[in-house]
Amino acid sequence: MPLLSPFETEALLLSLKVSATAVAFSLPLGILVAWVLARTDFPGKDIFNALVHLPLVLPPVVVGYLLLVLLGRRGLIGGWLDAHLGIVIAFTWTGAAVAAAVMAFPLMVRAIRLSLETVDRRLEQVARTLGASPLRVMLSVTLPLTLPGIVAGVALAFARCLGEFGATITFVSNIPGVSRTLPLALYTAINTPGGEADAARLVVISLVLAFVAIGLSEVMARRVARMVA
Repeated sequence: MPLLSPFETEALLLSLKVSATAVAFSLPLGILVAWVLARTDFPGKDIFNALVHLPLVLPPVVVGYLLLVLLGRRGLIGGWLDAHLGIVIAFTWTGAAVAAAVMAFPLMVRAIRLSLETVDRRLEQVARTLGASPLRVMLSVTLPLTLPGIVAGVALAFARCLGEFGATITFVSNIPGVSRTLPLALYTAINTPGGEADAARLVVISLVLAFVAIGLSEVMARRVARMVA
């Protein structure tokens, strides 16, 4: 008897695919936004900061609805993408990745920003006096010192993506093999007569996956901290 059923395997692999894609594509933007919030002052910064963290306080269903309005096939942006580029985001696995990325983005930005704010600015100034360009200072001094925060941000975002439900089901629905991640598969099992056993197994899979993700993030964070120290 296989360890996982086809139903469970499909949901698990899709969850990992969606979470990894969401984190990979949002990380560069997360670093940029964290740097802007930590290192710059400009009119409307408080409003920008509030917008970045809005998914933390909004109901996930509201975020999913807003994504549908913006990126749906008849949405403000999604309609144009569909008509001119043939790109459809809603009701696809890429849409699930977008929803997960939006919900996890504030956690990633916050972790990276806090790490950036602890970097000794004098080290950057020394690098500049030695002739390093701003880009080189960023790549050779700032980012390496911020690496523990980046690792923490990636781990938090990945874990949040694995558990995303509300925005996903609103934006991309619950389509088998397309958008049915682990949380949505659990929702399906709970609402299926006689699906209690499947639901229990999915809960166990989710717990194991969460513990593995947290354990790996702790190991990586310690190794990075030793490298930076």
